[in-house]
Amino acid sequence: MKNTSDSPAHAVHAPHPPLTGYYASEQERRGFVGTLFDSTASDYDRIDRLLALGSGPWYRNQALQRAGLKPGMHIVDIGVGTGLVAREAVTLVGDPALVVGVDPSAGMMACANLPGVQLIEGRAEAIPFPDASFDFLSMGYALRHISDLSAAFSEFHRVLKPGGRLCLLEITKPERAWSQALLKVYMRGVVPVLARLIGSSAESARLWRYYWDTIEACVPPSGVIATLENAGFTGVKRHIESRALSILAEYQAVKPG
Repeated sequence: MKNTSDSPAHAVHAPHPPLTGYYASEQERRGFVGTLFDSTASDYDRIDRLLALGSGPWYRNQALQRAGLKPGMHIVDIGVGTGLVAREAVTLVGDPALVVGVDPSAGMMACANLPGVQLIEGRAEAIPFPDASFDFLSMGYALRHISDLSAAFSEFHRVLKPGGRLCLLEITKPERAWSQALLKVYMRGVVPVLARLIGSSAESARLWRYYWDTIEACVPPSGVIATLENAGFTGVKRHIESRALSILAEYQAVKPG
């Protein structure tokens, strides 16, 4: 494993250009993404385990610890989905009442098995909580589905207490051409076929093709880091999990206090 801090680039808004093979314009993106996740929620965890790539419960738990999550902290998990990150957060903070999940997809949250965790429908760009509400903020593999990174990161900064910490888990396409080609075949070819075979929703295969396409088109890490810094975060760095083709990473940052 290694830690890197990319040289600052410039703050960005959209995480990737409009993917017009799925929706006609950026204005239609939000509705498309919401419908896609709602319709595939019942299959998501099962197919996620196939995808794996080293990002199972152990990795999510370690990532939260690396970013500074400790017992007793009040944490909000943005893009909570079916609760894969929030579940590890409960283990680490020691009380489900200290964990809050926010997601725009009611269908995904309906499939989350998180007794005692408060689940709220909402978006990263407009988090429905007052200023300085949380000690820690996490987001697992949802950065590519946000409409405006600058607006979302400003919201992250707003709802964190002074000294609050942030951990964004994300997948980045490999730098080496052979690794990128291998991963693309797996995520855009193999996983959708498996999703079609084992999933109950006809849209599950489409979800995982879309998942890869957002990874391939996403802004580079330097843009994410610059946008976090522009939102007011300090100590911004990117930790890379080298045991998984160096595609898994965590963005860590602190709100000055």
